Amino acid sequence: MTTITSSDAVRATPIHPKLLGATAIRVLRQLRADPRTIALILVIPILLMTLLYFMFSEQPALPDGTTRFDIIGITMLGIVPFITMFLITSIAMLRERRSGTLERLLTTPISRLDLLGGYGIAFSVVAAVQAILASGVSFWLLGMQTQGSVVWVIVIAMLDAMLGVGLGLLCSAFAQTEFQAVQFLPVVVIPQLFLCGLFVARDQLPGWMDALSTVMPLTYAVQALQEVAGNVDPTAIMWRDIAIVAACIVVALALAAATLRRRTP
Repeated sequence: MTTITSSDAVRATPIHPKLLGATAIRVLRQLRADPRTIALILVIPILLMTLLYFMFSEQPALPDGTTRFDIIGITMLGIVPFITMFLITSIAMLRERRSGTLERLLTTPISRLDLLGGYGIAFSVVAAVQAILASGVSFWLLGMQTQGSVVWVIVIAMLDAMLGVGLGLLCSAFAQTEFQAVQFLPVVVIPQLFLCGLFVARDQLPGWMDALSTVMPLTYAVQALQEVAGNVDPTAIMWRDIAIVAACIVVALALAAATLRRRTP
């Protein structure tokens, strides 16, 4: 007769709430002890939005009363969290592997889903604070205007940050140094930035570029924000785009769990 120990039972559970919570708390404590990372997450987006405001402060308003800051700024509220979380997450997970912390953790009852889920929860909390601060400064101090609710802007910005977390965790599995982790930025992030509709509307892109943009998750995040900017009530397109971004987050985390390595050679 085989005896099932409590440790075996924990490993048999795909996600264990206690281990998930413990991982999230550990990551949050690590972030709290790193002032430079906190500044990058919370302060830099506010400074960038302020810089963007002054860039367009001398530009005349458009015929409908909106400004260029309104149009570009609401999109950047989703893009900035995506980029910052991608960088921070990929480097943080790489450090876990190189220091041997990840190897030690995976010899305990914690599962890969517990580990990555904990990272996701921790960075989601940070992303919520980031989105609230950046949106608060943009709308109530810098005067950004939008047709839809600010709440939806914050929600989509949080999803963008979580998308950055998922892709950062996935890309970190293929990097051996922090420099290599940063090199994924022009490969994974910059093409999405170019083709998401920020610089040129998607319907004005060459056909092959438009086709590429349809498989890039940031496209739908930006489109969802544009829907909020132009409509008082949530639209079917916004709901569809939010669902696509959420599905991409789940897929990225699942692939990250499948490719997670204990240690960098």
